[in-house]
Amino acid sequence: MKKTYSLLLLLGSILFLTSCSKGETYSDLKDAERDAINRYIDINNITVIGEEQFIKQGETTNLEKNEYVLLPKSGVYMQIVRKGCGSILEDKKRVEILCRFLEFNIKADSILLRNDIPVGGYINSVFYDFSAFPEKMSVERTGSIYTASFVQSSSLMYAFHGTANVPSGWLVPLAYINLGRPQDDGDEVAKVRLIVPHSQGTADASSRVFPCYYEITYEIDV
Repeated sequence: MKKTYSLLLLLGSILFLTSCSKGETYSDLKDAERDAINRYIDINNITVIGEEQFIKQGETTNLEKNEYVLLPKSGVYMQIVRKGCGSILEDKKRVEILCRFLEFNIKADSILLRNDIPVGGYINSVFYDFSAFPEKMSVERTGSIYTASFVQSSSLMYAFHGTANVPSGWLVPLAYINLGRPQDDGDEVAKVRLIVPHSQGTADASSRVFPCYYEITYEIDV
């Protein structure tokens, strides 16, 4: 009887330890995120350059080489597709910016949101063509610091993620791109591609620890 009891205790302990080992710590989740980013970089033949090389190239990325610069302060990978017309946001100025974007969960390999092409979805049982609603955010620059919030009345990001806070990753490109509105032939709005770790992403990404890929255009709203 004692032997049987001891065996049951041992089996119970093994099952308990096994179940605990399946639980993921925050460190485990960060490692999984890093693995997902590395896989994405490898699968998409991305060439990663450092910030020093990026500056030497005039703060540009070579599209033919599919270059992304890894910005160490944020951990964001950025490819500048177009610098855009207009000028960099002036210090101590607030503007409203219109964005078209694609949001892709790298870890889950799935699109979360987009308004860059005609595509629809339901919000509160009402069907919307998301391409009809460019994302609008109010942005202010103070020195090298950019703060922003989504304008809730027209925000797909707010409707989906439940917060007006703009992901920090979305603001990283503002130090390097121009904000304007096409007026002449050849004028184009700024466009970037980003790989954004959870720490610079949405509230959902932060709480669930997953990275996102973004394609975003930036156009000043005047």
